[in-house]
Amino acid sequence: MGYSTESKWLTATITFALAALSASTVFSLYLWKRKSRDLDSKIGELEKSLKASLDNCAAERQGRIRAQQALRKALTQPKLDNVELTSYPMAPIGVIQSCFSTRNGTPRQPVLVPLSRACLIFNTARVPPASLEGLGEYSHCWVIYVFHKNTNLEKLWKDPTKSKFKAKVRVPTLNGERKGLFATRSPHRPSPIGLSVAKVEVVQGHMLLLSGVDLVDGTPVLDVKPYIPYCDSIQGARVPKWLAADSILAVASVSFSEVFTSTLADCWEMAGNNSLYASPDEFQNLIKQVLSWDIRSLAQRNRPHDSFINSENGKQLNDSSNNDHDEEASSPGNGQPPSSSGDIMYHLTLEGLEVSYRLNSDFSVVVEKVKEVSNITNSRQKRCNYSMWRV
Repeated sequence: MGYSTESKWLTATITFALAALSASTVFSLYLWKRKSRDLDSKIGELEKSLKASLDNCAAERQGRIRAQQALRKALTQPKLDNVELTSYPMAPIGVIQSCFSTRNGTPRQPVLVPLSRACLIFNTARVPPASLEGLGEYSHCWVIYVFHKNTNLEKLWKDPTKSKFKAKVRVPTLNGERKGLFATRSPHRPSPIGLSVAKVEVVQGHMLLLSGVDLVDGTPVLDVKPYIPYCDSIQGARVPKWLAADSILAVASVSFSEVFTSTLADCWEMAGNNSLYASPDEFQNLIKQVLSWDIRSLAQRNRPHDSFINSENGKQLNDSSNNDHDEEASSPGNGQPPSSSGDIMYHLTLEGLEVSYRLNSDFSVVVEKVKEVSNITNSRQKRCNYSMWRV
C-alpha cells in the first residue's frame, strides 16, 4: 500500500514537472518567435533604408556624370557669341635649370649639342617623387614646355581678335625665305608650347638630369613622357628638301686662344661650384659643340656690319629686336662698323659665364676669352651641380 502511494506521488510530480517544463518551453518559444518577428521587421526596415540609400547614391552619381558630360561638352565647343575657344588652365609641374643662361646659343633643335645639360626640378606639391619611378629605365624622354622667353608672350592675355600671330616665319636655313608657321618649329606660335626629346641621365628624388637639351634656363615644364622607339621613331618619314640642308649652319672649325684657357681657369674657381660640368675641359667641350653651329640670328648673318646700334653706355649692340634670339655683337673699334666679319666680337652665355668669340671669313670660329656675368652668377646660387649627380 505504501509503495502504491509513493508511486502515485512520483507520477504526479513528474507529470507536474513535465507540464511546467512544457509551459515554460511554450512561453520561451512564444518569446523567441516574437523577437524573431521584431528582428525580421527591423531587418526589413534596414534593407529598405539601404536600398533607398543605394538608389539615391546611384541617382546622384548619374546626375554627376550627366553634369560632367554637359560641362565637358560646353568647354570643348566654341562659344557662339565669342570667337575665342574655351581655354584649358595648365600649370607647370617643374622648372628647368639649364646650361643655357639666355636664348642666344640655345640649340635650334634637341640632340644637336650632346653635352648640353639641364636639371628638371619638379614641384613636389604637384608631383610626388613616386611619379618618377620607372622613368630611369628609359634612355630618352619627351619634354613638353612653354616658350616663356618669347618677346610677344603678352599676346596670350589679349583678346584673340587683337592678338594676331604671323602666319609665315623666316627659316634660318633658307636665308630668310618664309614658310608657313606650322611647317616650322618656330617658338612664336598661337599656343607657345615646345616639344623636345632629351637623354635621361639620372633620376634622383624630385630631380631629373637631362642631356642633349635645347632648353633655356628657367623654362616651365608642363609634362614629361617616355620616348618609345617603336612608335616615336617613324622609318621613312618624309621632310622637305630645304630642311635636309640644315648642315649649312655648321661652321668650319672651332679653336681657342691662349687667353681663353687662362680666363676660364680664373672663372672656374667660382663658377665650377654651381656648374653641371665636372671640369673646365668638359665645359670647354660644351662651348665647342655649341659653336660648331652658326648660332647668329638671320639679321646678323645677312647684315653683320650695318645692324649696329649704340646703347646708353656707348656699347654697340646688334639690333635683333625682330629675331628669335637675344644675340649680341660688339665692335672692337671706336663706334664704327668693323671692317671684316672677323673683327666682330660675338658673345654667348653658358653656365653664367660670358664667352667671347669671332667668326672669320673662312667660317672658322676662334673663342677669345670668358668672363663671369655678375647678375647671372649671383642668381645661380643653390642650383644643381655636377657633384649632386656623381655616384
